[in-house]
Amino acid sequence: MAGAGKSTFSRALAAKSGLPLIHLDLQFWKPGWTEPSEAEWREKQRGLLAGDAWIVDGNYAETLDLRLERADTVVLLATPWWRCAGRAMLRGFRMPDTLPEGSEYSRWQRLRAEWRLVPIIWRNRRTELEREQTIIARHGQHTTQYVLKSKRAIREFLDGCADVAGEEHSHGSN
Repeated sequence: MAGAGKSTFSRALAAKSGLPLIHLDLQFWKPGWTEPSEAEWREKQRGLLAGDAWIVDGNYAETLDLRLERADTVVLLATPWWRCAGRAMLRGFRMPDTLPEGSEYSRWQRLRAEWRLVPIIWRNRRTELEREQTIIARHGQHTTQYVLKSKRAIREFLDGCADVAGEEHSHGSN
């Protein structure tokens, strides 16, 4: 879910593991915040996932099957909806470090975009995790799966991660 902490978690996991990190939001948008066609987006992800080992940060459920085909591990952050909504509201006040190539954001656009997520988070609070778990059950039976429901669970997971840099495995974080 938006605001669940995926990017923060993925950055920490990449730092600990040494694996390359793919931020789907940075890859999705074409210049000027133009959306790619479904075929373009699927093809781009195939290229991004071609490496032997990676961590993917994102929640594009419509292409989750592509990531699951190549992943050996899936981490879902089941952050409470109210925390996700609060983070989206606060995130509206901060400009991102990096934007998709050829795209700009004013402070007002950032605030409006993030605050528009709050009703979406509320509306999807009971169905989003279930929808992703259904897709994982269909396409990711071969993966090791973790559902982390608290900051403590996330911290324990990261503390327990062995250094996997150099291993020949691919890792997906959704």
